[in-house]
Amino acid sequence: MIKTRFLSNLLLSFIWLAITGTFTFQNFVFGFLLSFILMWLITTNRREEKYYSRGPKLIGFVFFFLYELVKANLQVAYDVITPSYYMEPGIIRIPLTAKTNLEITLLANLITLTPGTLSLDVSDDRKVLYVHAMYVKDKEEFIASIKNGFERKLLEILR
Repeated sequence: MIKTRFLSNLLLSFIWLAITGTFTFQNFVFGFLLSFILMWLITTNRREEKYYSRGPKLIGFVFFFLYELVKANLQVAYDVITPSYYMEPGIIRIPLTAKTNLEITLLANLITLTPGTLSLDVSDDRKVLYVHAMYVKDKEEFIASIKNGFERKLLEILR
């Protein structure tokens, strides 16, 4: 059902491009948002609302990830250009709420994409993710930041 809604949204966006005659990225994004809002307004079936709740969550997640990415880049860059090191490296065992292979893989890759962290391994029972981090001042705080940040927001989108 979500795929059908997304494809309908894309089709309406391309129809918008054809009607306006302006084939630019900005016009496509505007048409996509316009068709998204119109489709949301005319939806009467409550099962179909999952598509409409995921869109804003996905956009929020992208901004959250970009914020975390910039913050981690600045932290690592500052540590590199200053004469003293502020690193407190460690390997942290993070209990997982994510269950499926897709959820675990996406979480591990998002953690690895953030500078200063690297996903090392997943336990055989898929309940624990081992992460190497350059800056571990407080182990519990680091675990909470992953659980309440990346994992929670990712699972809100995927489930």
